[in-house]
Amino acid sequence: MEGYFTDASMLRRVNRERALALAGPRALLMQAAHPLAVAGLLAHSTALDEPYDRLARTAQVLSTIGFGSRDDADRVTAHVRAMHRRVSGAIAQPVGPYPAGARYRADDPELLLWVLFSLVDSAVVVYRKYVRSMSRADEALLWEDYRLIGRLFGLRDDDMPATLAELDAYRAEMLEGERLFVSDWARERARQIVLEPPVPWMARPLLETVNFVTIALLPDRIRDQYRFSSLPPAVVRKAVVGGGAEYVKRAVIPFIPARLRLVPAARTALARGA
Repeated sequence: MEGYFTDASMLRRVNRERALALAGPRALLMQAAHPLAVAGLLAHSTALDEPYDRLARTAQVLSTIGFGSRDDADRVTAHVRAMHRRVSGAIAQPVGPYPAGARYRADDPELLLWVLFSLVDSAVVVYRKYVRSMSRADEALLWEDYRLIGRLFGLRDDDMPATLAELDAYRAEMLEGERLFVSDWARERARQIVLEPPVPWMARPLLETVNFVTIALLPDRIRDQYRFSSLPPAVVRKAVVGGGAEYVKRAVIPFIPARLRLVPAARTALARGA
């Protein structure tokens, strides 16, 4: 059945890569840097208490939208919108610029836009770092695809930046302004996400490498607020992550067969010509 996207769309071309798994933890840490998003979209869904379950659910929803039929995409996003409508309240304690009693709603366009931005920004950062370069024209096409996702989650066109230039302005406004503030609660849970994953000891070396990359790819201001002080200085961190990324992008990714490099939903879509 016909989906919202085709194999020619930037969204599929980006999200079909297994390397994009690195984008999920980064996006979740960015989302948790907004105190009202924590209260309205994350705390109620146990996202930071069960972070890997949250990441798996988010990945499944996005996979259904990107690679499934329109009927399936409409079904899963209707379910998410219904869940959001049931969540509202007020924060009990002051957090950064937000006083005690500040109201939140999970379907608040401002919070939904921040979550959408964290997804597309993380996808672009990881894709460019570990898969291949992306032109500004391609990035603009990807944002158009994510605007469609935003509409499926209840955002209106006027709620979202219309162009890539407007998206750049939004990025600067959020990362340089006062709306983001990592609370003690989010900081504690975030450290558990990236430093204490529930995996067998045999997998620890690989996951510690992945976690290092996740932290290193965060925007500087957000990473500093999480107090990830165990990282090397910025110049060393960027050299290590950048050098490793160039090696993966140039010497590894081009030679990995599609059955290993692409996520299963992308391989299925390619096979059926959807």
